[in-house]
Amino acid sequence: MYESLGPRGGEMDPHNKCMGGRMWCVSDICGIICAVMTWLLVTYAEFVVFTVTLGTANYPIYTTFNLLLFNIFAFLALSSHARAMFTDPGAVPKGNATRENIQRMGLREGQVIFKCPKCCSIKPERAHHCSVCQRCIRKMDHHCPWVNNCVGENNQKFFVLFTFYIALLSLHGLFLGIYQFVICVKSEWRECSSFSPPATVVLLLFLIFESLLFAIFTAVMFFTQVNAIWNDETGIEQLKKEQASWEKKSRWRSIQAVFGRFSLTWFSPFTTPPLPTKTHSYIFGPSMMLITCVTFT
Repeated sequence: MYESLGPRGGEMDPHNKCMGGRMWCVSDICGIICAVMTWLLVTYAEFVVFTVTLGTANYPIYTTFNLLLFNIFAFLALSSHARAMFTDPGAVPKGNATRENIQRMGLREGQVIFKCPKCCSIKPERAHHCSVCQRCIRKMDHHCPWVNNCVGENNQKFFVLFTFYIALLSLHGLFLGIYQFVICVKSEWRECSSFSPPATVVLLLFLIFESLLFAIFTAVMFFTQVNAIWNDETGIEQLKKEQASWEKKSRWRSIQAVFGRFSLTWFSPFTTPPLPTKTHSYIFGPSMMLITCVTFT
């Protein structure tokens, strides 16, 4: 019934991998352009804040505080973006739905498994196939071009932090842009910036527009993600209004499943939540070995 369509022995599944298989990266031109644009827009905001809104300020404490705060938000936002983009979101290796793998699962009589017809993989519960990544992704929420990756079981924390810090960065940039614009209107335009008055107006207006747009967009996305996690439902499950066939976790444990136990590391893009403890058996690895997928107790 099932052909042997997957990698053999201990071979690594090379799909969506780069740097010798050490890093996950999706080769989607639209996603790559969006990801580069994200970094360029943050760089533009840094340039305007540094040269226009704070470059001519006469208050050292005000300048130092805001410059430090803005750069902290920018660093955390871009770090979260990089982690969301280069982290395997929970991809099931292509072609692991082989006769040998299925026999190793030790299924009981009448027990049903699902095979994805697009990537020929054993499809775990709550996994969905992504047409961009061309893989089944565990607990796939959606594919986001801005991070050029799916948001799934392994990288949802980093995506939530990305939207959170971009929203804070945008709100801060919006405040600085409006404040500087008011200062320039009340005083001589030539004295409020090292650029010419027309250039200063253009730079500030674009900063204000960019900050307002991304503050709204990322704040909405952040609260949407938190609501989905809170209710233990992915974006796809909410969109399809799927009846829950899985045992739903409590709201607090659902949050822990993404961020880990509560601590300051929740807000760090450099820490990965600890592995949970309750097990469900699925075959994920290309080496034909039985590997354990885990969920929080």
